[in-house]
Parts: sequence; structure tokens; C-alpha cells
Amino acid sequence: MKQLITVIIGLALCAMAHAATEKPNVLFIAVDDLRPELNCYGKAHIKSPNIDKLAETGFLFERAYCMVPTCGASRASLMTGIRPSRGRFVSFLASAQKETPGIMTLNTHFKNNGYHTVSNGKIFHNRDDNAQGWSEEVWRPTGNGIGYRLEENQKIANAGSEVPGKRRRGPPYESADAPDLDYPDGQIAVKAIEDLRRLKDRKEPFFLAVGFLKPHLPFVAPKKYWDLYDPDSIQLPDNYHPPKDAPKEAVHSSGELRAYAGVPAKGPVSDEMARKMIHGYYACVSFTDAQVGKVLDELKKLGLAEDTIVILWGDHGWNLAEHTMWCKHSCFETSMHAPLIVRAPGVTTGGQRTKALTEFIDIYPSLSELAGLPLPMHLQGKSFVPLLKNPSLAGKPAAIGRFGNGDTIRTDQFRFSEYTGKDGKFSSRMLYDHKKDPGENVNVSELADQAEAVKNLATDLHKGMGKKKLE
Repeated sequence: MKQLITVIIGLALCAMAHAATEKPNVLFIAVDDLRPELNCYGKAHIKSPNIDKLAETGFLFERAYCMVPTCGASRASLMTGIRPSRGRFVSFLASAQKETPGIMTLNTHFKNNGYHTVSNGKIFHNRDDNAQGWSEEVWRPTGNGIGYRLEENQKIANAGSEVPGKRRRGPPYESADAPDLDYPDGQIAVKAIEDLRRLKDRKEPFFLAVGFLKPHLPFVAPKKYWDLYDPDSIQLPDNYHPPKDAPKEAVHSSGELRAYAGVPAKGPVSDEMARKMIHGYYACVSFTDAQVGKVLDELKKLGLAEDTIVILWGDHGWNLAEHTMWCKHSCFETSMHAPLIVRAPGVTTGGQRTKALTEFIDIYPSLSELAGLPLPMHLQGKSFVPLLKNPSLAGKPAAIGRFGNGDTIRTDQFRFSEYTGKDGKFSSRMLYDHKKDPGENVNVSELADQAEAVKNLATDLHKGMGKKKLE
């Protein structure tokens, strides 16, 4: 009997030791231009049941911030775990491979540690960055990724592509009675599901990256998702005006939008078009949410959910007419704030959330820690795994980012931004007190009673960006 008990205990210990050495899979979901206007973020007018369900079973970061509010730079910074600077990760064309040579990207780190790494859709913006770090050739949908289905819109887009130096740009929105699979994101979901089915039987763990394209412009989605929203209920934001006393550098002219057919070259769009674009953005959010749901349902159906870390993030925020702006590309909260949800087996209990400030450069060290991988020396972020285990922890004192000639810092109470001219010297600044002005509508940086706050925030910003005080 004693011998039998000894054998049982021995087998149990061996099983525990084996389980401890097994690495979890990773499902890495990126959503282009997704701002935290989701039901799980308290925006009840948005239909996002699948992302909401992920939040209910995982951990939601209420105040997560990108490093640079433009696709290429944000993704290059996240995937390297390195902060941007005035000469690094500046534009949508940013390249991790070219701008941080020799630095091991997140996917490469997992591949080097025994993971089978697969990329579908848009993970890196710059395709040069896909040259290494993936176990298979990167897969993207065929075509231009825009997905117009109506013939008249296809003609407009094709006509634009025939003009030298111009991109294919049709109207900024479209509602067509077409199935999900007719659109790039529908195809990405199907490919991800196919990958899950075959990766399930591999001996090594997988790192499956799934990059959805919507709600990026143009707002093209099947009609059934437009029908989820009553157009008469859609209103322009309360702050459809520039902030009082904001620097001229702070508010852009929405250049990304101007290239689309029917959008005026300058000045405001009509209220009708503005509401239509907001409606289209909402429809695209719900469309992509449905694709996320398909992938997560398959993960569960295959019995992989209990062994897979799931992370969902939007690469930056987006402006829906706040301060007269569309798109991203600013140092305001609407551009910097983005969704981040994590579900980690054995770590998160479900339905938890934190208001702790979090930066996207924290994702690399956090996923590495969750997977039991060593942390590369170059990382500049901080693992948020302690927050997953104890949401009451304080977290970081600040989140720091930048865009163009502006650097910005977000603390619990304030957002402070500082701009420089072409000569690199101080040009202007803005300060918003989120306890009094969460919409960032009145710049108070020049008020006498804010002098101490400006001084302290500027010092912290310069330190965080690794530069000396501006003159």
C-alpha cells in the first residue's frame, strides 16, 4: 500500500513538474484605430458583445496609452518595447527593423524561445518588419484591404489609383448588403480559425497574431452592422470646437480624411457627413467585434482557451470630431487612449479592471513574464503582471508619449503637452486637469495657480523622454 501511495505521489509530482514547464499559447489580437468606445468601457450605446465577453472573463485596463498615435510608430514601439523619440518611431512609415537595428522584436523573442509564430492581417504596419520573427510567411487578405463592395465606390477608388502619386481613396464610408466574408476582416477571422485548428496539434506552443483592419478609414462594413444603430440617435460631440487657448500646433486639419472622395479639402465637413462617419465608425467597431468573437469562440471550441493567453489592443485612439478633429495624430486623450484587455489562465479571474496608468511598451515584458520567458535587457516598459494579480496596486505614476513636435505626459489628474519649433526650442504647451475638465476643453497651462503643476510635469516629461529641459 505504501509503495502504491509512493508511486501515485511520484506520478503526481512528475505531472506537476511537466505542467510547470509547458508554456501557454498566445492569441495576440490587434485592432486598427480602435478607441475605447466600447460597451465594456462604459459606452452603452456601442454594440460590442464579444469584446465585452472577453473583458468579463479577463482583465480590462481602463487607462492604457499608446506611445505614438499613428499606426506604424505605435506598433513598432509596442513590438520592440522601446519608447519613441524625435528621431525614432515618428510616422506611420516607422520601421522597427530600420530604426532599432539589432533589437529583438516581441514575436522574434517568442520564436527564439520555442514558439511557433504566425501573423495574419496587420500586426506590423511596415512590411519590412515582417522579414524575421515569424515561423511562417505573413498572411494578409488579397486586394487593397479597403473592401468597397458597391460598384460606384469601387470605380471612384480605382479612378483615384490611376492618378500618379495618389492612393486608392473612395468615399469615407459604405453600407453594402454583403456577407462578412466579402470583407478583409471577415477573411482574417476565417484564416485565424483555420490556423487555430492546425496549430492545436503542434508540439510547440503557438503565438498567433491576428490584426484586424477596421475601424480604420474608410468606414466600410456590411449593412447589418450599420443597422445596429439608429442614425437619428447619433449626435456630434459636445466639444465640436477647438479647446480654449490651445496652441495652434495641437489641433490638426484631419489630413488623413481629406483624401477620401466627397470630403472637402479644408474646413469642417457638413453635420450630415459628420454624423454619417460616426455611424460608420460604430458599424465597423461592431463588425470587427463580430470577427473577434468568431476567433474566440473557436479557441474555446477547440479546448485551447484554458491554455492560451489572450490579449486585445487597439493601436491608438481616434477622434470622432472632438475639437473638430478626425483620425488620430494628436497629443490629446482621444488620440493617446486605447483599449487593452488581457486574459491569462491561472492569473486573471475574470471581470477585473484597473485604473492604473499603463503604457503599450509594457505589453512586451508582460507577455514575456506570463509565458515564463526571460526579459530582454533592452526593454523600457514595465510588466503589468502584478496588476493582473492585484488590481488595487497603484501602477505607474505616468504614461508618456508623443506625436510630431509634441511630447505628452498623462498622470492621474493631468495631461500636459509641450511643443517645440523646428529649431528644437520650446514653442508652446497645454495643460488639462482631468478632475475638472475630462474633455480637455480649456488649456490652463498659463494660469498662475498651475505654475507648480506645469513645472513638475515638465520635469517628469523631460526625464521620461530622456532629454534635458527645453529652453
